[in-house]
Amino acid sequence: MQPILEAKDLHVAFNGVKAADGVSLSIHDGEFLAIIGPNGSGKTTVLNLCTGYVRPKSGSVHLDGQDITRLAPRAIARLGVARAFQIPQLFSDQRVIDNMMLSLAAKDGLWTMMRPLETEARRAEAEALLGLVGLADDKNRISNTLPEGHRKLLDIAVALALKPRLLLLDEPTSGVSALERFPLMEALMGALRQRQITALFVEHDMDVVARYANRVLVWNAGNIMAEGHPDEVFKDQRVLQSVVGVA
Repeated sequence: MQPILEAKDLHVAFNGVKAADGVSLSIHDGEFLAIIGPNGSGKTTVLNLCTGYVRPKSGSVHLDGQDITRLAPRAIARLGVARAFQIPQLFSDQRVIDNMMLSLAAKDGLWTMMRPLETEARRAEAEALLGLVGLADDKNRISNTLPEGHRKLLDIAVALALKPRLLLLDEPTSGVSALERFPLMEALMGALRQRQITALFVEHDMDVVARYANRVLVWNAGNIMAEGHPDEVFKDQRVLQSVVGVA
């Protein structure tokens, strides 16, 4: 079966430090693939390479067999790859519902100063997406008043407005309190399953990875150290020492 996304022999370095050193990886339809690794090992660079924010020195990235290596982020998004960032990218002084309608309008390319942002259909779609991630009750709140976990979910809902097949997330639980962490992931994974969206996510919380990932890639010094089901990966002594911190 052809993977949704496939990267081949990627090379990229920053100030002489190799963030990807001949790496190849793939993700298939329906997977929840996690990338873990030590700080500074190049995990976020993987997401940037796959979404056009960083271009490799050599190697290629393919989406459904199409070479997207040199495409701009917006072009890749239009092909069905959405991105949620470690720090939510929101209009923080606007209401939650307005953030959603702005995203929907941008996707459709229909909003100008001569057209109203809010339409009945757009509001209905925005409310449906907010309900999907558990933010229906927050729709009229100003975005910067939300707790961090809800801000993350709003950023994800904004990404889902693009109707992607594949969603890439950079540390979805970063900055979220321990009490919010699992409710956030339950809401996120429930939304992805309902919309049949595949996900690739960088994560530092090993409990989250163990519970929600189908497969794990362990990134270290620009290379894949280990790969497999979480149960297998977390028994690897090299992973325990370099990532989990168990001697």
